Amino acid sequence: MGTYEFDGEKYKKASKHQKEWGNRLISGLELSGDEIILDLGCGDGVLTEQLSELTPRGSVLGIDASLGMVKTAKKLSCENLEFVQMGVNFMDFEKRFDLIFSNAALHWIIDHKNLLERSYKALKPNGKIAWNFAGGGTCSNFFEVIREKMKSNKYAEYFKDFEWPWFMPSKAEYIELIKSVNFSKAEVSEKNEDRFFADKEEMIRWIDQPSIVPFIKQIPDELKEEFRSEVVEEMISRTIQPDGRCFETFRRINVTAVK
Repeated sequence: MGTYEFDGEKYKKASKHQKEWGNRLISGLELSGDEIILDLGCGDGVLTEQLSELTPRGSVLGIDASLGMVKTAKKLSCENLEFVQMGVNFMDFEKRFDLIFSNAALHWIIDHKNLLERSYKALKPNGKIAWNFAGGGTCSNFFEVIREKMKSNKYAEYFKDFEWPWFMPSKAEYIELIKSVNFSKAEVSEKNEDRFFADKEEMIRWIDQPSIVPFIKQIPDELKEEFRSEVVEEMISRTIQPDGRCFETFRRINVTAVK
């Protein structure tokens, strides 16, 4: 997978929905306070910090492939909280963690068999994973707009060798996938989280960080602003509601498993 560079500060302002899903995931954890935790795709570190507050006698490590995200997250570092720039595909820990947590990040990882195997290896015996990421049916409006844009005469040449940046499986697909790894117990569920953005500005912030990032990267500098404006304009005309809010589809996959 390509590594994309994100702006951690902008993401912090644009990630209201991600934080909401993450808070729900955290509230379902039963922590005793001395766990060693790994947060995969920690982003701006806000949720990672919450985990560290819940484990005062333990420690939390947040990893993210984006330097921009880690730079923002590092401002939260403290005695039991550390952040490292590291791609999830390359993590190589052994029997180190009681819990591997991840919120709204793992749809950026294409090879989940490798991810599951590396996570299994990184867990202590009886260690757990608790993940939430995007599932099939997510962002149907954005994907339609962006796919049309990629095929258009003006931009098609820039997407000749482009690899789609996300893996968004169905619940059934993921159940099959997790069977290939030797967890003693695994549960996969799916939830409809369709959203209304409060106004156009909120949707535009979400398009800018992180949705459009992999596509803008392909476009030459002199056309970037034009490409972005066209995507934003089409997204607004497509999703705007009579009350000024903007609608988009979201599906979440939740995965919990025990080694």
